[in-house]
Amino acid sequence: MSAVASGGATANAAAMAAFLKLDVSEIALLLDFDGTLVDIAATPDAVHVPDDLCESLAQLLALTSGALAIVSGRPIRDIDAKFAPLKLPVVGGHGAEMRIGDDEVVSAVTPLPDELRRRLKVAAAFDPGIVIEDKGYSVALHYRRAPAVAPRLNAHIEAVCADFPGEPIEMLPGKALFEIKRPGVSKGEGVRALLTHAPFADRTPVFIGDDETDKTLFSLLPEFGGVGFSVDLEYEGLAGMFESPAAVRSALKRLASAAAARR
Repeated sequence: MSAVASGGATANAAAMAAFLKLDVSEIALLLDFDGTLVDIAATPDAVHVPDDLCESLAQLLALTSGALAIVSGRPIRDIDAKFAPLKLPVVGGHGAEMRIGDDEVVSAVTPLPDELRRRLKVAAAFDPGIVIEDKGYSVALHYRRAPAVAPRLNAHIEAVCADFPGEPIEMLPGKALFEIKRPGVSKGEGVRALLTHAPFADRTPVFIGDDETDKTLFSLLPEFGGVGFSVDLEYEGLAGMFESPAAVRSALKRLASAAAARR
């Protein structure tokens, strides 16, 4: 489909209509977490997962025969904690790790060196609003509560990384965060691996995302005949744009209800 035109309620209504036409027996439903399923919060721990979202995802997991996965920059352990006791397939850490069903977590990358991570985390002293996430295979520096410190954080990251010339590393910018990770690790490549496994293989991937870190996955969709939706993000080729995470939650609930009624 053509690029999504901007425009509030009209764009949201069009996204909802396109989303509700999906056949859950034929799709692999892939969902970003922060900013897509739940509203962005001041800190990663502060996000709230509504009960009705868990109910919708549990329904859709069954209706898709297990072909539903969360695709997030968060580690799988964080996603599990947010949705407990519901346990979903997850591509975590921007593709650094993956779990299908109740199977063991598979890690695709080696951890960053301890000293590199220690040096990066010194940035916590720059401002009390900075929140550090050490995932082992990456370090995320959140500055939503201290936006003015972004240039200093950027300079700090560049200086630290320059002291480790032999380490393959890159910086991934997101919504009020910088994440330092291994090159080649992305949501797109993580989902590429996911789509080789049952029950995701041979289904049409449908992804909803909301920021720069999701663009590698949006770019992958045409290769698999997939369908992309965003939350307030312009990107070429999307089938629809929702106005908020609340609208996405409503769409998931309505899709689950409609699919269950057709059975």
